[in-house]
Amino acid sequence: MRSLRNFFLYKCLFALTFWNHVSLSVENELFASVSNNFPEDDSDKTFNSLPLLYANSHQSKANFDWVVIQNTTESLSLSEITNKNVKKLVALLSNVRQGSRLQNLTLTNVSVDWNALIQILQTVWHSSIQYLSINSVTQLSEIERCDFDYSGTSMKALIMENVVITDLYFSQDDLYKIFADMNIAALTITDSKMIHMLCPSSDSPLRYLNFLKNDLTDLLYEKCDKLHQLETLILQKNKFESLSKVSFMTSRMKSLKYLDMSSNLLHHEGADVQCQWAESLTELDLSSNQLTDAVFECLPVNIQTLDLQNNQISSVPRGMAKLKALKELNLALNRLADLPGCSSFTSLEFLNVEMNLILTPSADFFQSCPRVRELQAGKNPFKCSCELRDFIRGERQSGGRLFGWPAAYLCEYPEDLKGMQLKDFHLSELACNTVLLLVTALLLTLLLVAVVAFLCIYLDVPWYVRMTWQWTQTKRRAWHSHPAEQETVLQFHAFISYSERDALWVKDELIPNLEKGEGCVQLCQHERNFIPGKSIVENIINCIEKSYKSIFVLSPNFVQSEWCHYELYFAHHKLFSENSNSLILILLEPIPPYIIPARYHKLKALMAKRTYLEWPKERSKRALFWANLRAAININLPMADGGRCEEAG
Repeated sequence: MRSLRNFFLYKCLFALTFWNHVSLSVENELFASVSNNFPEDDSDKTFNSLPLLYANSHQSKANFDWVVIQNTTESLSLSEITNKNVKKLVALLSNVRQGSRLQNLTLTNVSVDWNALIQILQTVWHSSIQYLSINSVTQLSEIERCDFDYSGTSMKALIMENVVITDLYFSQDDLYKIFADMNIAALTITDSKMIHMLCPSSDSPLRYLNFLKNDLTDLLYEKCDKLHQLETLILQKNKFESLSKVSFMTSRMKSLKYLDMSSNLLHHEGADVQCQWAESLTELDLSSNQLTDAVFECLPVNIQTLDLQNNQISSVPRGMAKLKALKELNLALNRLADLPGCSSFTSLEFLNVEMNLILTPSADFFQSCPRVRELQAGKNPFKCSCELRDFIRGERQSGGRLFGWPAAYLCEYPEDLKGMQLKDFHLSELACNTVLLLVTALLLTLLLVAVVAFLCIYLDVPWYVRMTWQWTQTKRRAWHSHPAEQETVLQFHAFISYSERDALWVKDELIPNLEKGEGCVQLCQHERNFIPGKSIVENIINCIEKSYKSIFVLSPNFVQSEWCHYELYFAHHKLFSENSNSLILILLEPIPPYIIPARYHKLKALMAKRTYLEWPKERSKRALFWANLRAAININLPMADGGRCEEAG
């Protein structure tokens, strides 16, 4: 019997070599990848594939190495299957009985009608093949109800990709029932514009379902309770809209662990709409939908991995139900303005918030989320400010938990810092610590007040300000009263400033020796030259302005006189404003430095920098004193009658 079976196998293979556009090849990787989509007891089994040689129509049967082919090929791939050669294919597969080593079969570019496809499937179902993949099924027509025998199969997985149905009028149940009741572990129907799938008529052994890129809607598996063993459900790129209906669809799938609903049209209305998920569900992909903040009110309580990237989420509500089992959360490509807290995610370990609208992430994130091992927060429009400085400091203390640091973390604002890596952004502690800034400003203010108080008390600054104001006002009034007489005519050789306690020496010694001695020295004395009706300050200023020199009779009495201080100030002001050498100092009596008030700092400066005449106690030296004083005055003044006074001395 064994030799007879081999004979029929050789005959079938020989016939296949004459097909037009038919190729046979050994493919290990394709079916091995299919088998890896779900677990099985012999998952470690290694597929051994050997090349299948074939000749053209001019070659004879003797040219084939049949020994190599027989019972050693585990993967077989055929292409260009049509209604014309499908009977030969069925004849070939009919000889691949259970127990044969052929386990993986791939059919590509299949253009057959419905009955031919059912015949192929039925033949495979009772063969040794475990993994069948049919790619690019076109011109599928004449769909009708048929009976399918699922018993006694070795099949574990079926993949159908890119199925095009040309039949316009047929019963949907006739088409979907065949696939819904398949007793296999994995079923994949992708890119086929499938609009529905029936619930299995009995408890299904399906553990893996993949309906990627179809036209399925919220009506799929509505109230279906036959998929108790289903663990993985992929519904990516379909037309689901209601997240609530999806949740109720899964509620009867008691073993469901992974659900992919990405790239649909899902939305959730809010708290008014109830949700009920399978309690076993631990991984959920809701990326690329139309979900908002309300999605957090409709999530599985036992979820561990949640993908919500590319939605319309602006924040994570604080009052949401706690997801205590959640470990991985993907919120990339949303509208978040800040990092979500971990109050509702107590077990969170991985968080992705890349490409959101986060300007200044919360600085206390790592403290509030101690279990987070990796945070992906790059590619956000970061605003480099004090708040961001605190976040950067937290990253340095986190021990490298920030994924993509520092390349993916760049300043977006302000404009002058755009493109700078956050690790290179620095601000001083003073610029960012409001309390420290306020304390520093307060201390500086107190210091300024103390300095001003010191100047006011020790150096009598208000007095100088007042005198400067009076001098300015006097000059302004003189300008408006006599605008044509701006050039002051000198009328006196010298103005005498002295204390009233030293008036006796001035009247008995100074005035007689200068005015009545040799020469023509005219002195300005406040008792005889002050103009009645004007203020004392104005008279002092006028006398100093009209005098070539100012003679100050210094003594301990002088430094105690307020008016002497005025006269010294205005004379000193003239000294600097006119850049003249107009001061003559006479030291009548020695002045101990300790009795000079602090506000007389100008007097101290003058006595330290300028020479002064000291009144001698010996009479023999007084003639030299007067000669030196006359020489210091030394100027000619125009007389009232038009003549000139000779030089004094």
